[in-house]
Amino acid sequence: MNEGTVEDNAERMADLAERLAAVQRRIEAAVEDSGRAGELPTLIVVTKFHPAADIRRLAALGVRDVGENRDQEASSKAAELAGLGLNWHFVGQLQSKKAKSVVKYAHALHSVDRLALVDSLERAIAAEQERTGRGALQCFIQVSLDDDAGAHRGGVAAAEVALLAERLAAAAGLELAGVMAVAPLGASPQAAFEKLAAISAALVAEHPGATAISAGMSQDLEAAIRFGATHLRIGSDILGSRPDVG
Repeated sequence: MNEGTVEDNAERMADLAERLAAVQRRIEAAVEDSGRAGELPTLIVVTKFHPAADIRRLAALGVRDVGENRDQEASSKAAELAGLGLNWHFVGQLQSKKAKSVVKYAHALHSVDRLALVDSLERAIAAEQERTGRGALQCFIQVSLDDDAGAHRGGVAAAEVALLAERLAAAAGLELAGVMAVAPLGASPQAAFEKLAAISAALVAEHPGATAISAGMSQDLEAAIRFGATHLRIGSDILGSRPDVG
């Protein structure tokens, strides 16, 4: 596929650099405003629908963590860009039958939402570790912050987190990283992420290593940082609107 002229590539590179720097400034300011000490949250650039060429440009700008939400697209890009040393984060809903594919490239899975998926992942990671010796798959429990859990943006109810965490913690080859959530549409992100922080605290009380909180997107990263996000999933503010699909 023609990726454009040298001038087009240089223009796109400059655009990405400017957008990335702006988001990084927002993150730094939010961390300072929140009074948090220590390292900045991990910035995951969500690259769905954007070409592999953009990910190459982002890697040249220092990005190491990228997110995708469709296995077919993610596996193709991961294979094409295997030499870049990227950490691939799968951030979308995952069918159990796709577990074998995802464990071939994913560093982390942010959407564990049911026991059956853990079973499939445990079998898949065992086979992949035997084949390649890869490390453990980092797993985030996706929590629904909607009142009617699971009806809108995916995830388990807060009351179901403990059971899922126990199963994940006992699964060979899977590492319980923490929790993930998306702020409900039309709701206050501050209230949503405050609720998530409480759910995280309860999880950490039982599983001290599960301290990660994957929360915050382009429109609400400041609120997520205020309530302890360790991983941010930012797409449009860095990459712009999705490209036209022919």
